[in-house]
Amino acid sequence: MNNPLSSEEREIDVKNDADGATFLDLLILLAKRKRLVLGLPVVFAAVAALITLSLPNIYLATAQILPPQQNQSTAAAMLNQLGGFAGAAGGALGLKNPSDLYVGLLSSRTVADNLIQRLDLKKHYDQQTFDKTRRSLEKNTSIKAGKNGIISIGIEDKDPRFAAALANAYVEELDKLLGTLAITEASHRRIFFERQLKKSNDALAQAEAELKKAFDVKGIISVDTQGRAIVETVAHLRAQIAAKEIQLASMKAFVTPDNQEYKRGARELASMRNELLKLENGTGGDGNDGGSDTQPGLENIKLLRDVKYHQMLYEMLARQYEAARLDESKDVPILQVLDKAVEPEQKISPARTRIVLIAAIVGLLTAVLWTFWSDWMRSGRRGQAGSKFDELKSLLWMRASG
Repeated sequence: MNNPLSSEEREIDVKNDADGATFLDLLILLAKRKRLVLGLPVVFAAVAALITLSLPNIYLATAQILPPQQNQSTAAAMLNQLGGFAGAAGGALGLKNPSDLYVGLLSSRTVADNLIQRLDLKKHYDQQTFDKTRRSLEKNTSIKAGKNGIISIGIEDKDPRFAAALANAYVEELDKLLGTLAITEASHRRIFFERQLKKSNDALAQAEAELKKAFDVKGIISVDTQGRAIVETVAHLRAQIAAKEIQLASMKAFVTPDNQEYKRGARELASMRNELLKLENGTGGDGNDGGSDTQPGLENIKLLRDVKYHQMLYEMLARQYEAARLDESKDVPILQVLDKAVEPEQKISPARTRIVLIAAIVGLLTAVLWTFWSDWMRSGRRGQAGSKFDELKSLLWMRASG
């Protein structure tokens, strides 16, 4: 004899039968619209395939470089002639992250314009202006530095040979740019001494011209041995003062006026200036500035003193310039090409198979949703759902008002 089912068990069975019937109804509904459910994905996939076949193949060519490593210049010790600021200056000019610097150089407008002119990118990208061509170049170029410091230059293009040529051209243009910029400490020092040397050379030429003019007007007036000694001493002292002034001016960028080394340099400068003042006033020798008691002789000594000063200062700067130039030749940033860009064999886009599969899935979902929606619109459940929505809104409104 079978035991009758409890009320709870009967409710569970009713729910299970209802769910099963609903699921079967959905399957029946999809089966009725099988042409749409199966045909729409095929249509979507076919359209996607036609679109992707019309798109050109895109290839990626990549070149990898190791940026130059910035080291402290070995010739920085030569700056000791100007004081102890050389070490601080070298540290200030050092570069902490060379990779980011070279990525910035590769992304510069200078490099882009050189590439546009070199490879005729206006014609290649079918653009009329430099601005639009730069944007097209930037869109198809990827320049990034890895955590290991290696810089990758990626070029995307429909022509694999051109992509490789453009990636290698980036490396060549960067190498050219490094030859014109002061990247290293030695380059900075070379440019500084080159400017100072030019100024000193102009001043020396002017002093020699004034001395020659005096000789042409007044004739050559002899200067005795003591006068020559004073001229040499004054010129040497003035050159030392100029060097000490350069030292103190440079130290201000790294130390405060309370620094002991700066104070010691300032005292030395004041002492040298006092000594120079005595010599120029004639109290450092025998009281008559080298024994010349005539006005032409005094003028000749002053002119000779200026010429000697500029000669010594020019020689000092010339030594520093040569040291910086030689050091720069040893410290020239040299790019090391790890991987030269080669013509790629495989395309990177478009991913036709993936696009077709995604289109087919979208078509299937669209067909299923359209089937359910159209059935819901035709059935009476639409009116039931509308009444239920009205009931929900009224309940919410009553609660809000209450």
